[in-house]
Order: sequence, then structure tokens, then C-alpha cells
Amino acid sequence: MNTIETTDFAELYKNHMVQAERTKKEPEHWDKRAEKMAETCANPNDPYLIKFRKMMDFTGAETLLDVGCGPGSISIHVADKFKKTIGIDYSTGMLAVAKRRAEQAGINHAEFITCSWEDSWDDLPRCDIAVASRSTLVMDLKAALIKLNRQAKLRVYTTHTVSPTFVDQRIIRLLGRDVPTLPTYIYAVNMLNQMGIHPKVDYIRSRNCQSNFNSLEQFIEGINFSVGPLNEDEITRLTNYYHESIKNGVSLISPTRDWAMVSWDVVPESELNL
Repeated sequence: MNTIETTDFAELYKNHMVQAERTKKEPEHWDKRAEKMAETCANPNDPYLIKFRKMMDFTGAETLLDVGCGPGSISIHVADKFKKTIGIDYSTGMLAVAKRRAEQAGINHAEFITCSWEDSWDDLPRCDIAVASRSTLVMDLKAALIKLNRQAKLRVYTTHTVSPTFVDQRIIRLLGRDVPTLPTYIYAVNMLNQMGIHPKVDYIRSRNCQSNFNSLEQFIEGINFSVGPLNEDEITRLTNYYHESIKNGVSLISPTRDWAMVSWDVVPESELNL
């Protein structure tokens, strides 16, 4: 009989990613988005960053590892709490922006290294706290969670999507598309539980970083990025929707997005059920 105890959530997650037709994006994809993400997702007044910081316990921590750091959104925001911060990302464009932002903020104890989830982390130092903010939609989540737990000495903080799609439901209905769902934070919670880690779960409601469109072209490009190639009829529908929304002062897509903070105290690997 199949029960939650006999379900292999790591395998289920991988199958879900395949069904979602989710593939790993090349670094160049993120290189092109680095400057824009620094504007929309790294503002120190962003409620997401403020709430993320409030949910962290810095007790006894001197070093931080920020995995999938992007433009340094988290590592720069909490740099004052640490003697040393290390951000890793496979996008050199993101890292260049992160380095520049750190220098502009007068932060001289931050280091940014080109490294991906799949690379060996053997040369990275173990840090007191590891974070993975909005960077956990990887192909092998269990391997990622194990690496985070192994690389941290004290605590780990990760955020995952609550909604199974990045696309606003209004847009999905407008296009008449059957958009594949993505794995949510529930997978991480269940995987950790099966490994013998009992995580804490909190929620962050934040501004939707993808909700700012300065032109019709940006709007079309953003939807195209999320759902795949658009045909002429779909572009016409989106164009009419765009102008109608602007005319009536209605937001084009949901201005907020919910994230789940899944965090835990590090458990020695010898005590895990792997």
C-alpha cells in the first residue's frame, strides 16, 4: 500500500520537473537579466528582503554562504551581520553586478565565486549559515538540500514557491493555455522530513519582481519567457489586455507573490536517513 512514508519524494520531484518541461537555463540567460534583477529584486526596502532578514537567527554566526546569490540580494542585505560572506552563482553577469553593488555599499568582506548547484563544493569553506533565496528550483532538489546541510555549520534558510506556476492565472485563462505546474515547497518539507530533518516553515508575501513592465514590448517578452513561444493570436490577446488594463488602471499581473521559508538547524550527515 502506498503511503506518505513509502513515497519517494526525491524521485517524485524529478518526475514533476520532467512533466513541467523544466530545463536548466544557461548562464547567459541570467547574464542578460542581471541588471534588471538588481533593480527589481535587490532593493534594500523590498519587503521580501526585510522579512527574510527578520526570520534569520544570527546567533553565533560569523560566516555566510549565499547559494544562487544573483545580484547579491541576500548576502549584501545581511552583510553587516557577518565577518565574511560568500556568494556563489553560475552566472558571471550576476556576480559582476553583485561585486559592483558590494563595492558601492562599502562592503569589503564579501566574496563572489563562479559555482553552480551541480559543481563540487569541496573547495568552498563551510560557513555558519547557508541560504538559498529564490534559487531552489533545481533539477535534483534532494542533492541540493544535502549540500546545503553539509556546507553549513549552524543553520540553513531556503525559500521556495508557494504557487505551482509563475504565470498569473488571468494570463493563463486569457491565453487558454494548459500551463504545466511546477514543484512547490511541499517537496522540500517532505524530503527533509524523510532525511530526518524537521524544518520550520514560514511564509513571505512580497512584491512580485516580474510585475513591473514599462512597455507593451516588455510585457509580451515577460509572458513569452514564462510560457514559451507565443503565436500571433496570443500576442493580439495580450496586446488588447495590456491596453485595456493600462486604460482602467488595473495591474497587469498580480503585484504580490508568496514564498515559503523552509529553514532548519544543521543535522550531522551521519545522522541523516540518506
